Amino acid sequence: METKTDTGRRGDRADSIDARRTPAQARGAAAEALAAEYLVRQGLRILVRNMRCRGGEVDLICADRSHIVFVEVRLRSNGRFGGAAESITAAKRRRVLIAAQWWLGGAGRRYQGAACRFDAILLDALDPERIIWLRGAFDAG
Repeated sequence: METKTDTGRRGDRADSIDARRTPAQARGAAAEALAAEYLVRQGLRILVRNMRCRGGEVDLICADRSHIVFVEVRLRSNGRFGGAAESITAAKRRRVLIAAQWWLGGAGRRYQGAACRFDAILLDALDPERIIWLRGAFDAG
């Protein structure tokens, strides 16, 4: 399992993993950081970044008033294979759901009674002015 809290500390993996990022991974990390900053400005509180478990992953877990929000961040600067929204496939939604269930059953168990929402932050460039926030982009069903 790997988690990163809003304090920037990593869970079970060493920071040396970050030193070997590919350019695509670095762009993805920049998109996630941009999305987190945007959501904080919108009033959400970041609980966890980059939560991974066996079979699942979620980019951001946030608190939005009475909701726990699981956020998928998608950056697509080339629309040749579809835009950012189209890249959230059924398999990707399933991986987010697995991660959400795993987190709620463990580290996030104090939030088990809260309503949950699955949002998406879509970017076609690393530009905060071009962020699209889709609240309730998909559901658990």
